[in-house]
Amino acid sequence: MDIDALRSFLAFVETGSFTRAAKQINRTQSAFSAQMRKLEDELSVSLFEKEGRNLVLSEAGLALRSHAEQLISLHNQALKQVKRYENKRPLRLGCPEDYNDNILPNVIRVLQKAEPTCSIQVFSEPSISLRQKLDEGKLDAAVVTRAPDREEGYWLANDKGVWIAHPDFKIDKTQPLPLALFQTDCKYHAAAIDGLTKQGRPYQLLACCNTASAQRSIVRSGMAIGAMGKISVTDDLEILGNMPPLPAVDIVLLTGIEPHPVLDKDCLDKLVELMPNSDSTNQ
Repeated sequence: MDIDALRSFLAFVETGSFTRAAKQINRTQSAFSAQMRKLEDELSVSLFEKEGRNLVLSEAGLALRSHAEQLISLHNQALKQVKRYENKRPLRLGCPEDYNDNILPNVIRVLQKAEPTCSIQVFSEPSISLRQKLDEGKLDAAVVTRAPDREEGYWLANDKGVWIAHPDFKIDKTQPLPLALFQTDCKYHAAAIDGLTKQGRPYQLLACCNTASAQRSIVRSGMAIGAMGKISVTDDLEILGNMPPLPAVDIVLLTGIEPHPVLDKDCLDKLVELMPNSDSTNQ
């Protein structure tokens, strides 16, 4: 059965007249009548019968009425659901791996609430790589560590550098301190090396890592200690005291050169509002 014919049929049910029904659906009465005859031919039944001077639904017409209402309702729901995907494009979101556990889920939650049908593609790379991809138009947004002395992006959280070790790790003061750090472009790397050098503490740079999981795995093995943001520390590691101070950083969301429709001002403001401060994280 043609869905348009069923809509026309229900127009008659609502108005009780071919003339009024035709007017309601913006058709001529002859076109409406032809459509109803075609529907009757398809079903091999008479949908209408005379009652005095008026035309009313036949027994078959009454039976069709309830089904037509259900079919039109389902059709409208299907159209509404599918139309939500019209002109949709995935949101390409970058996030450093060390923010995946505590920052990324909150960002995804806000974006999903803003647009439930939006497909989000996540790329976990260091901040420096994500900035480059944003500039090249390869990402729509990225969670990054804010550059020093800049007010860029939408503030999400503050993080403080800490020294980490396996709970059973014992510092041997007769040996250089083994270190597992992020790559040299990380603020914690530079601050850790600078702090140890100023204190005159010998060290051995065992490994430079570009992911938090790699650094944590080396520290977790007991082979070295590390320096990372407190927000990235897992419960199975210990935060060390009596070590050189490490800097605090701001974590922000940067948007790409071509704004993604999901990332409107309301969504970004909501994101900032709902992000928990890292001071309460990993307590």
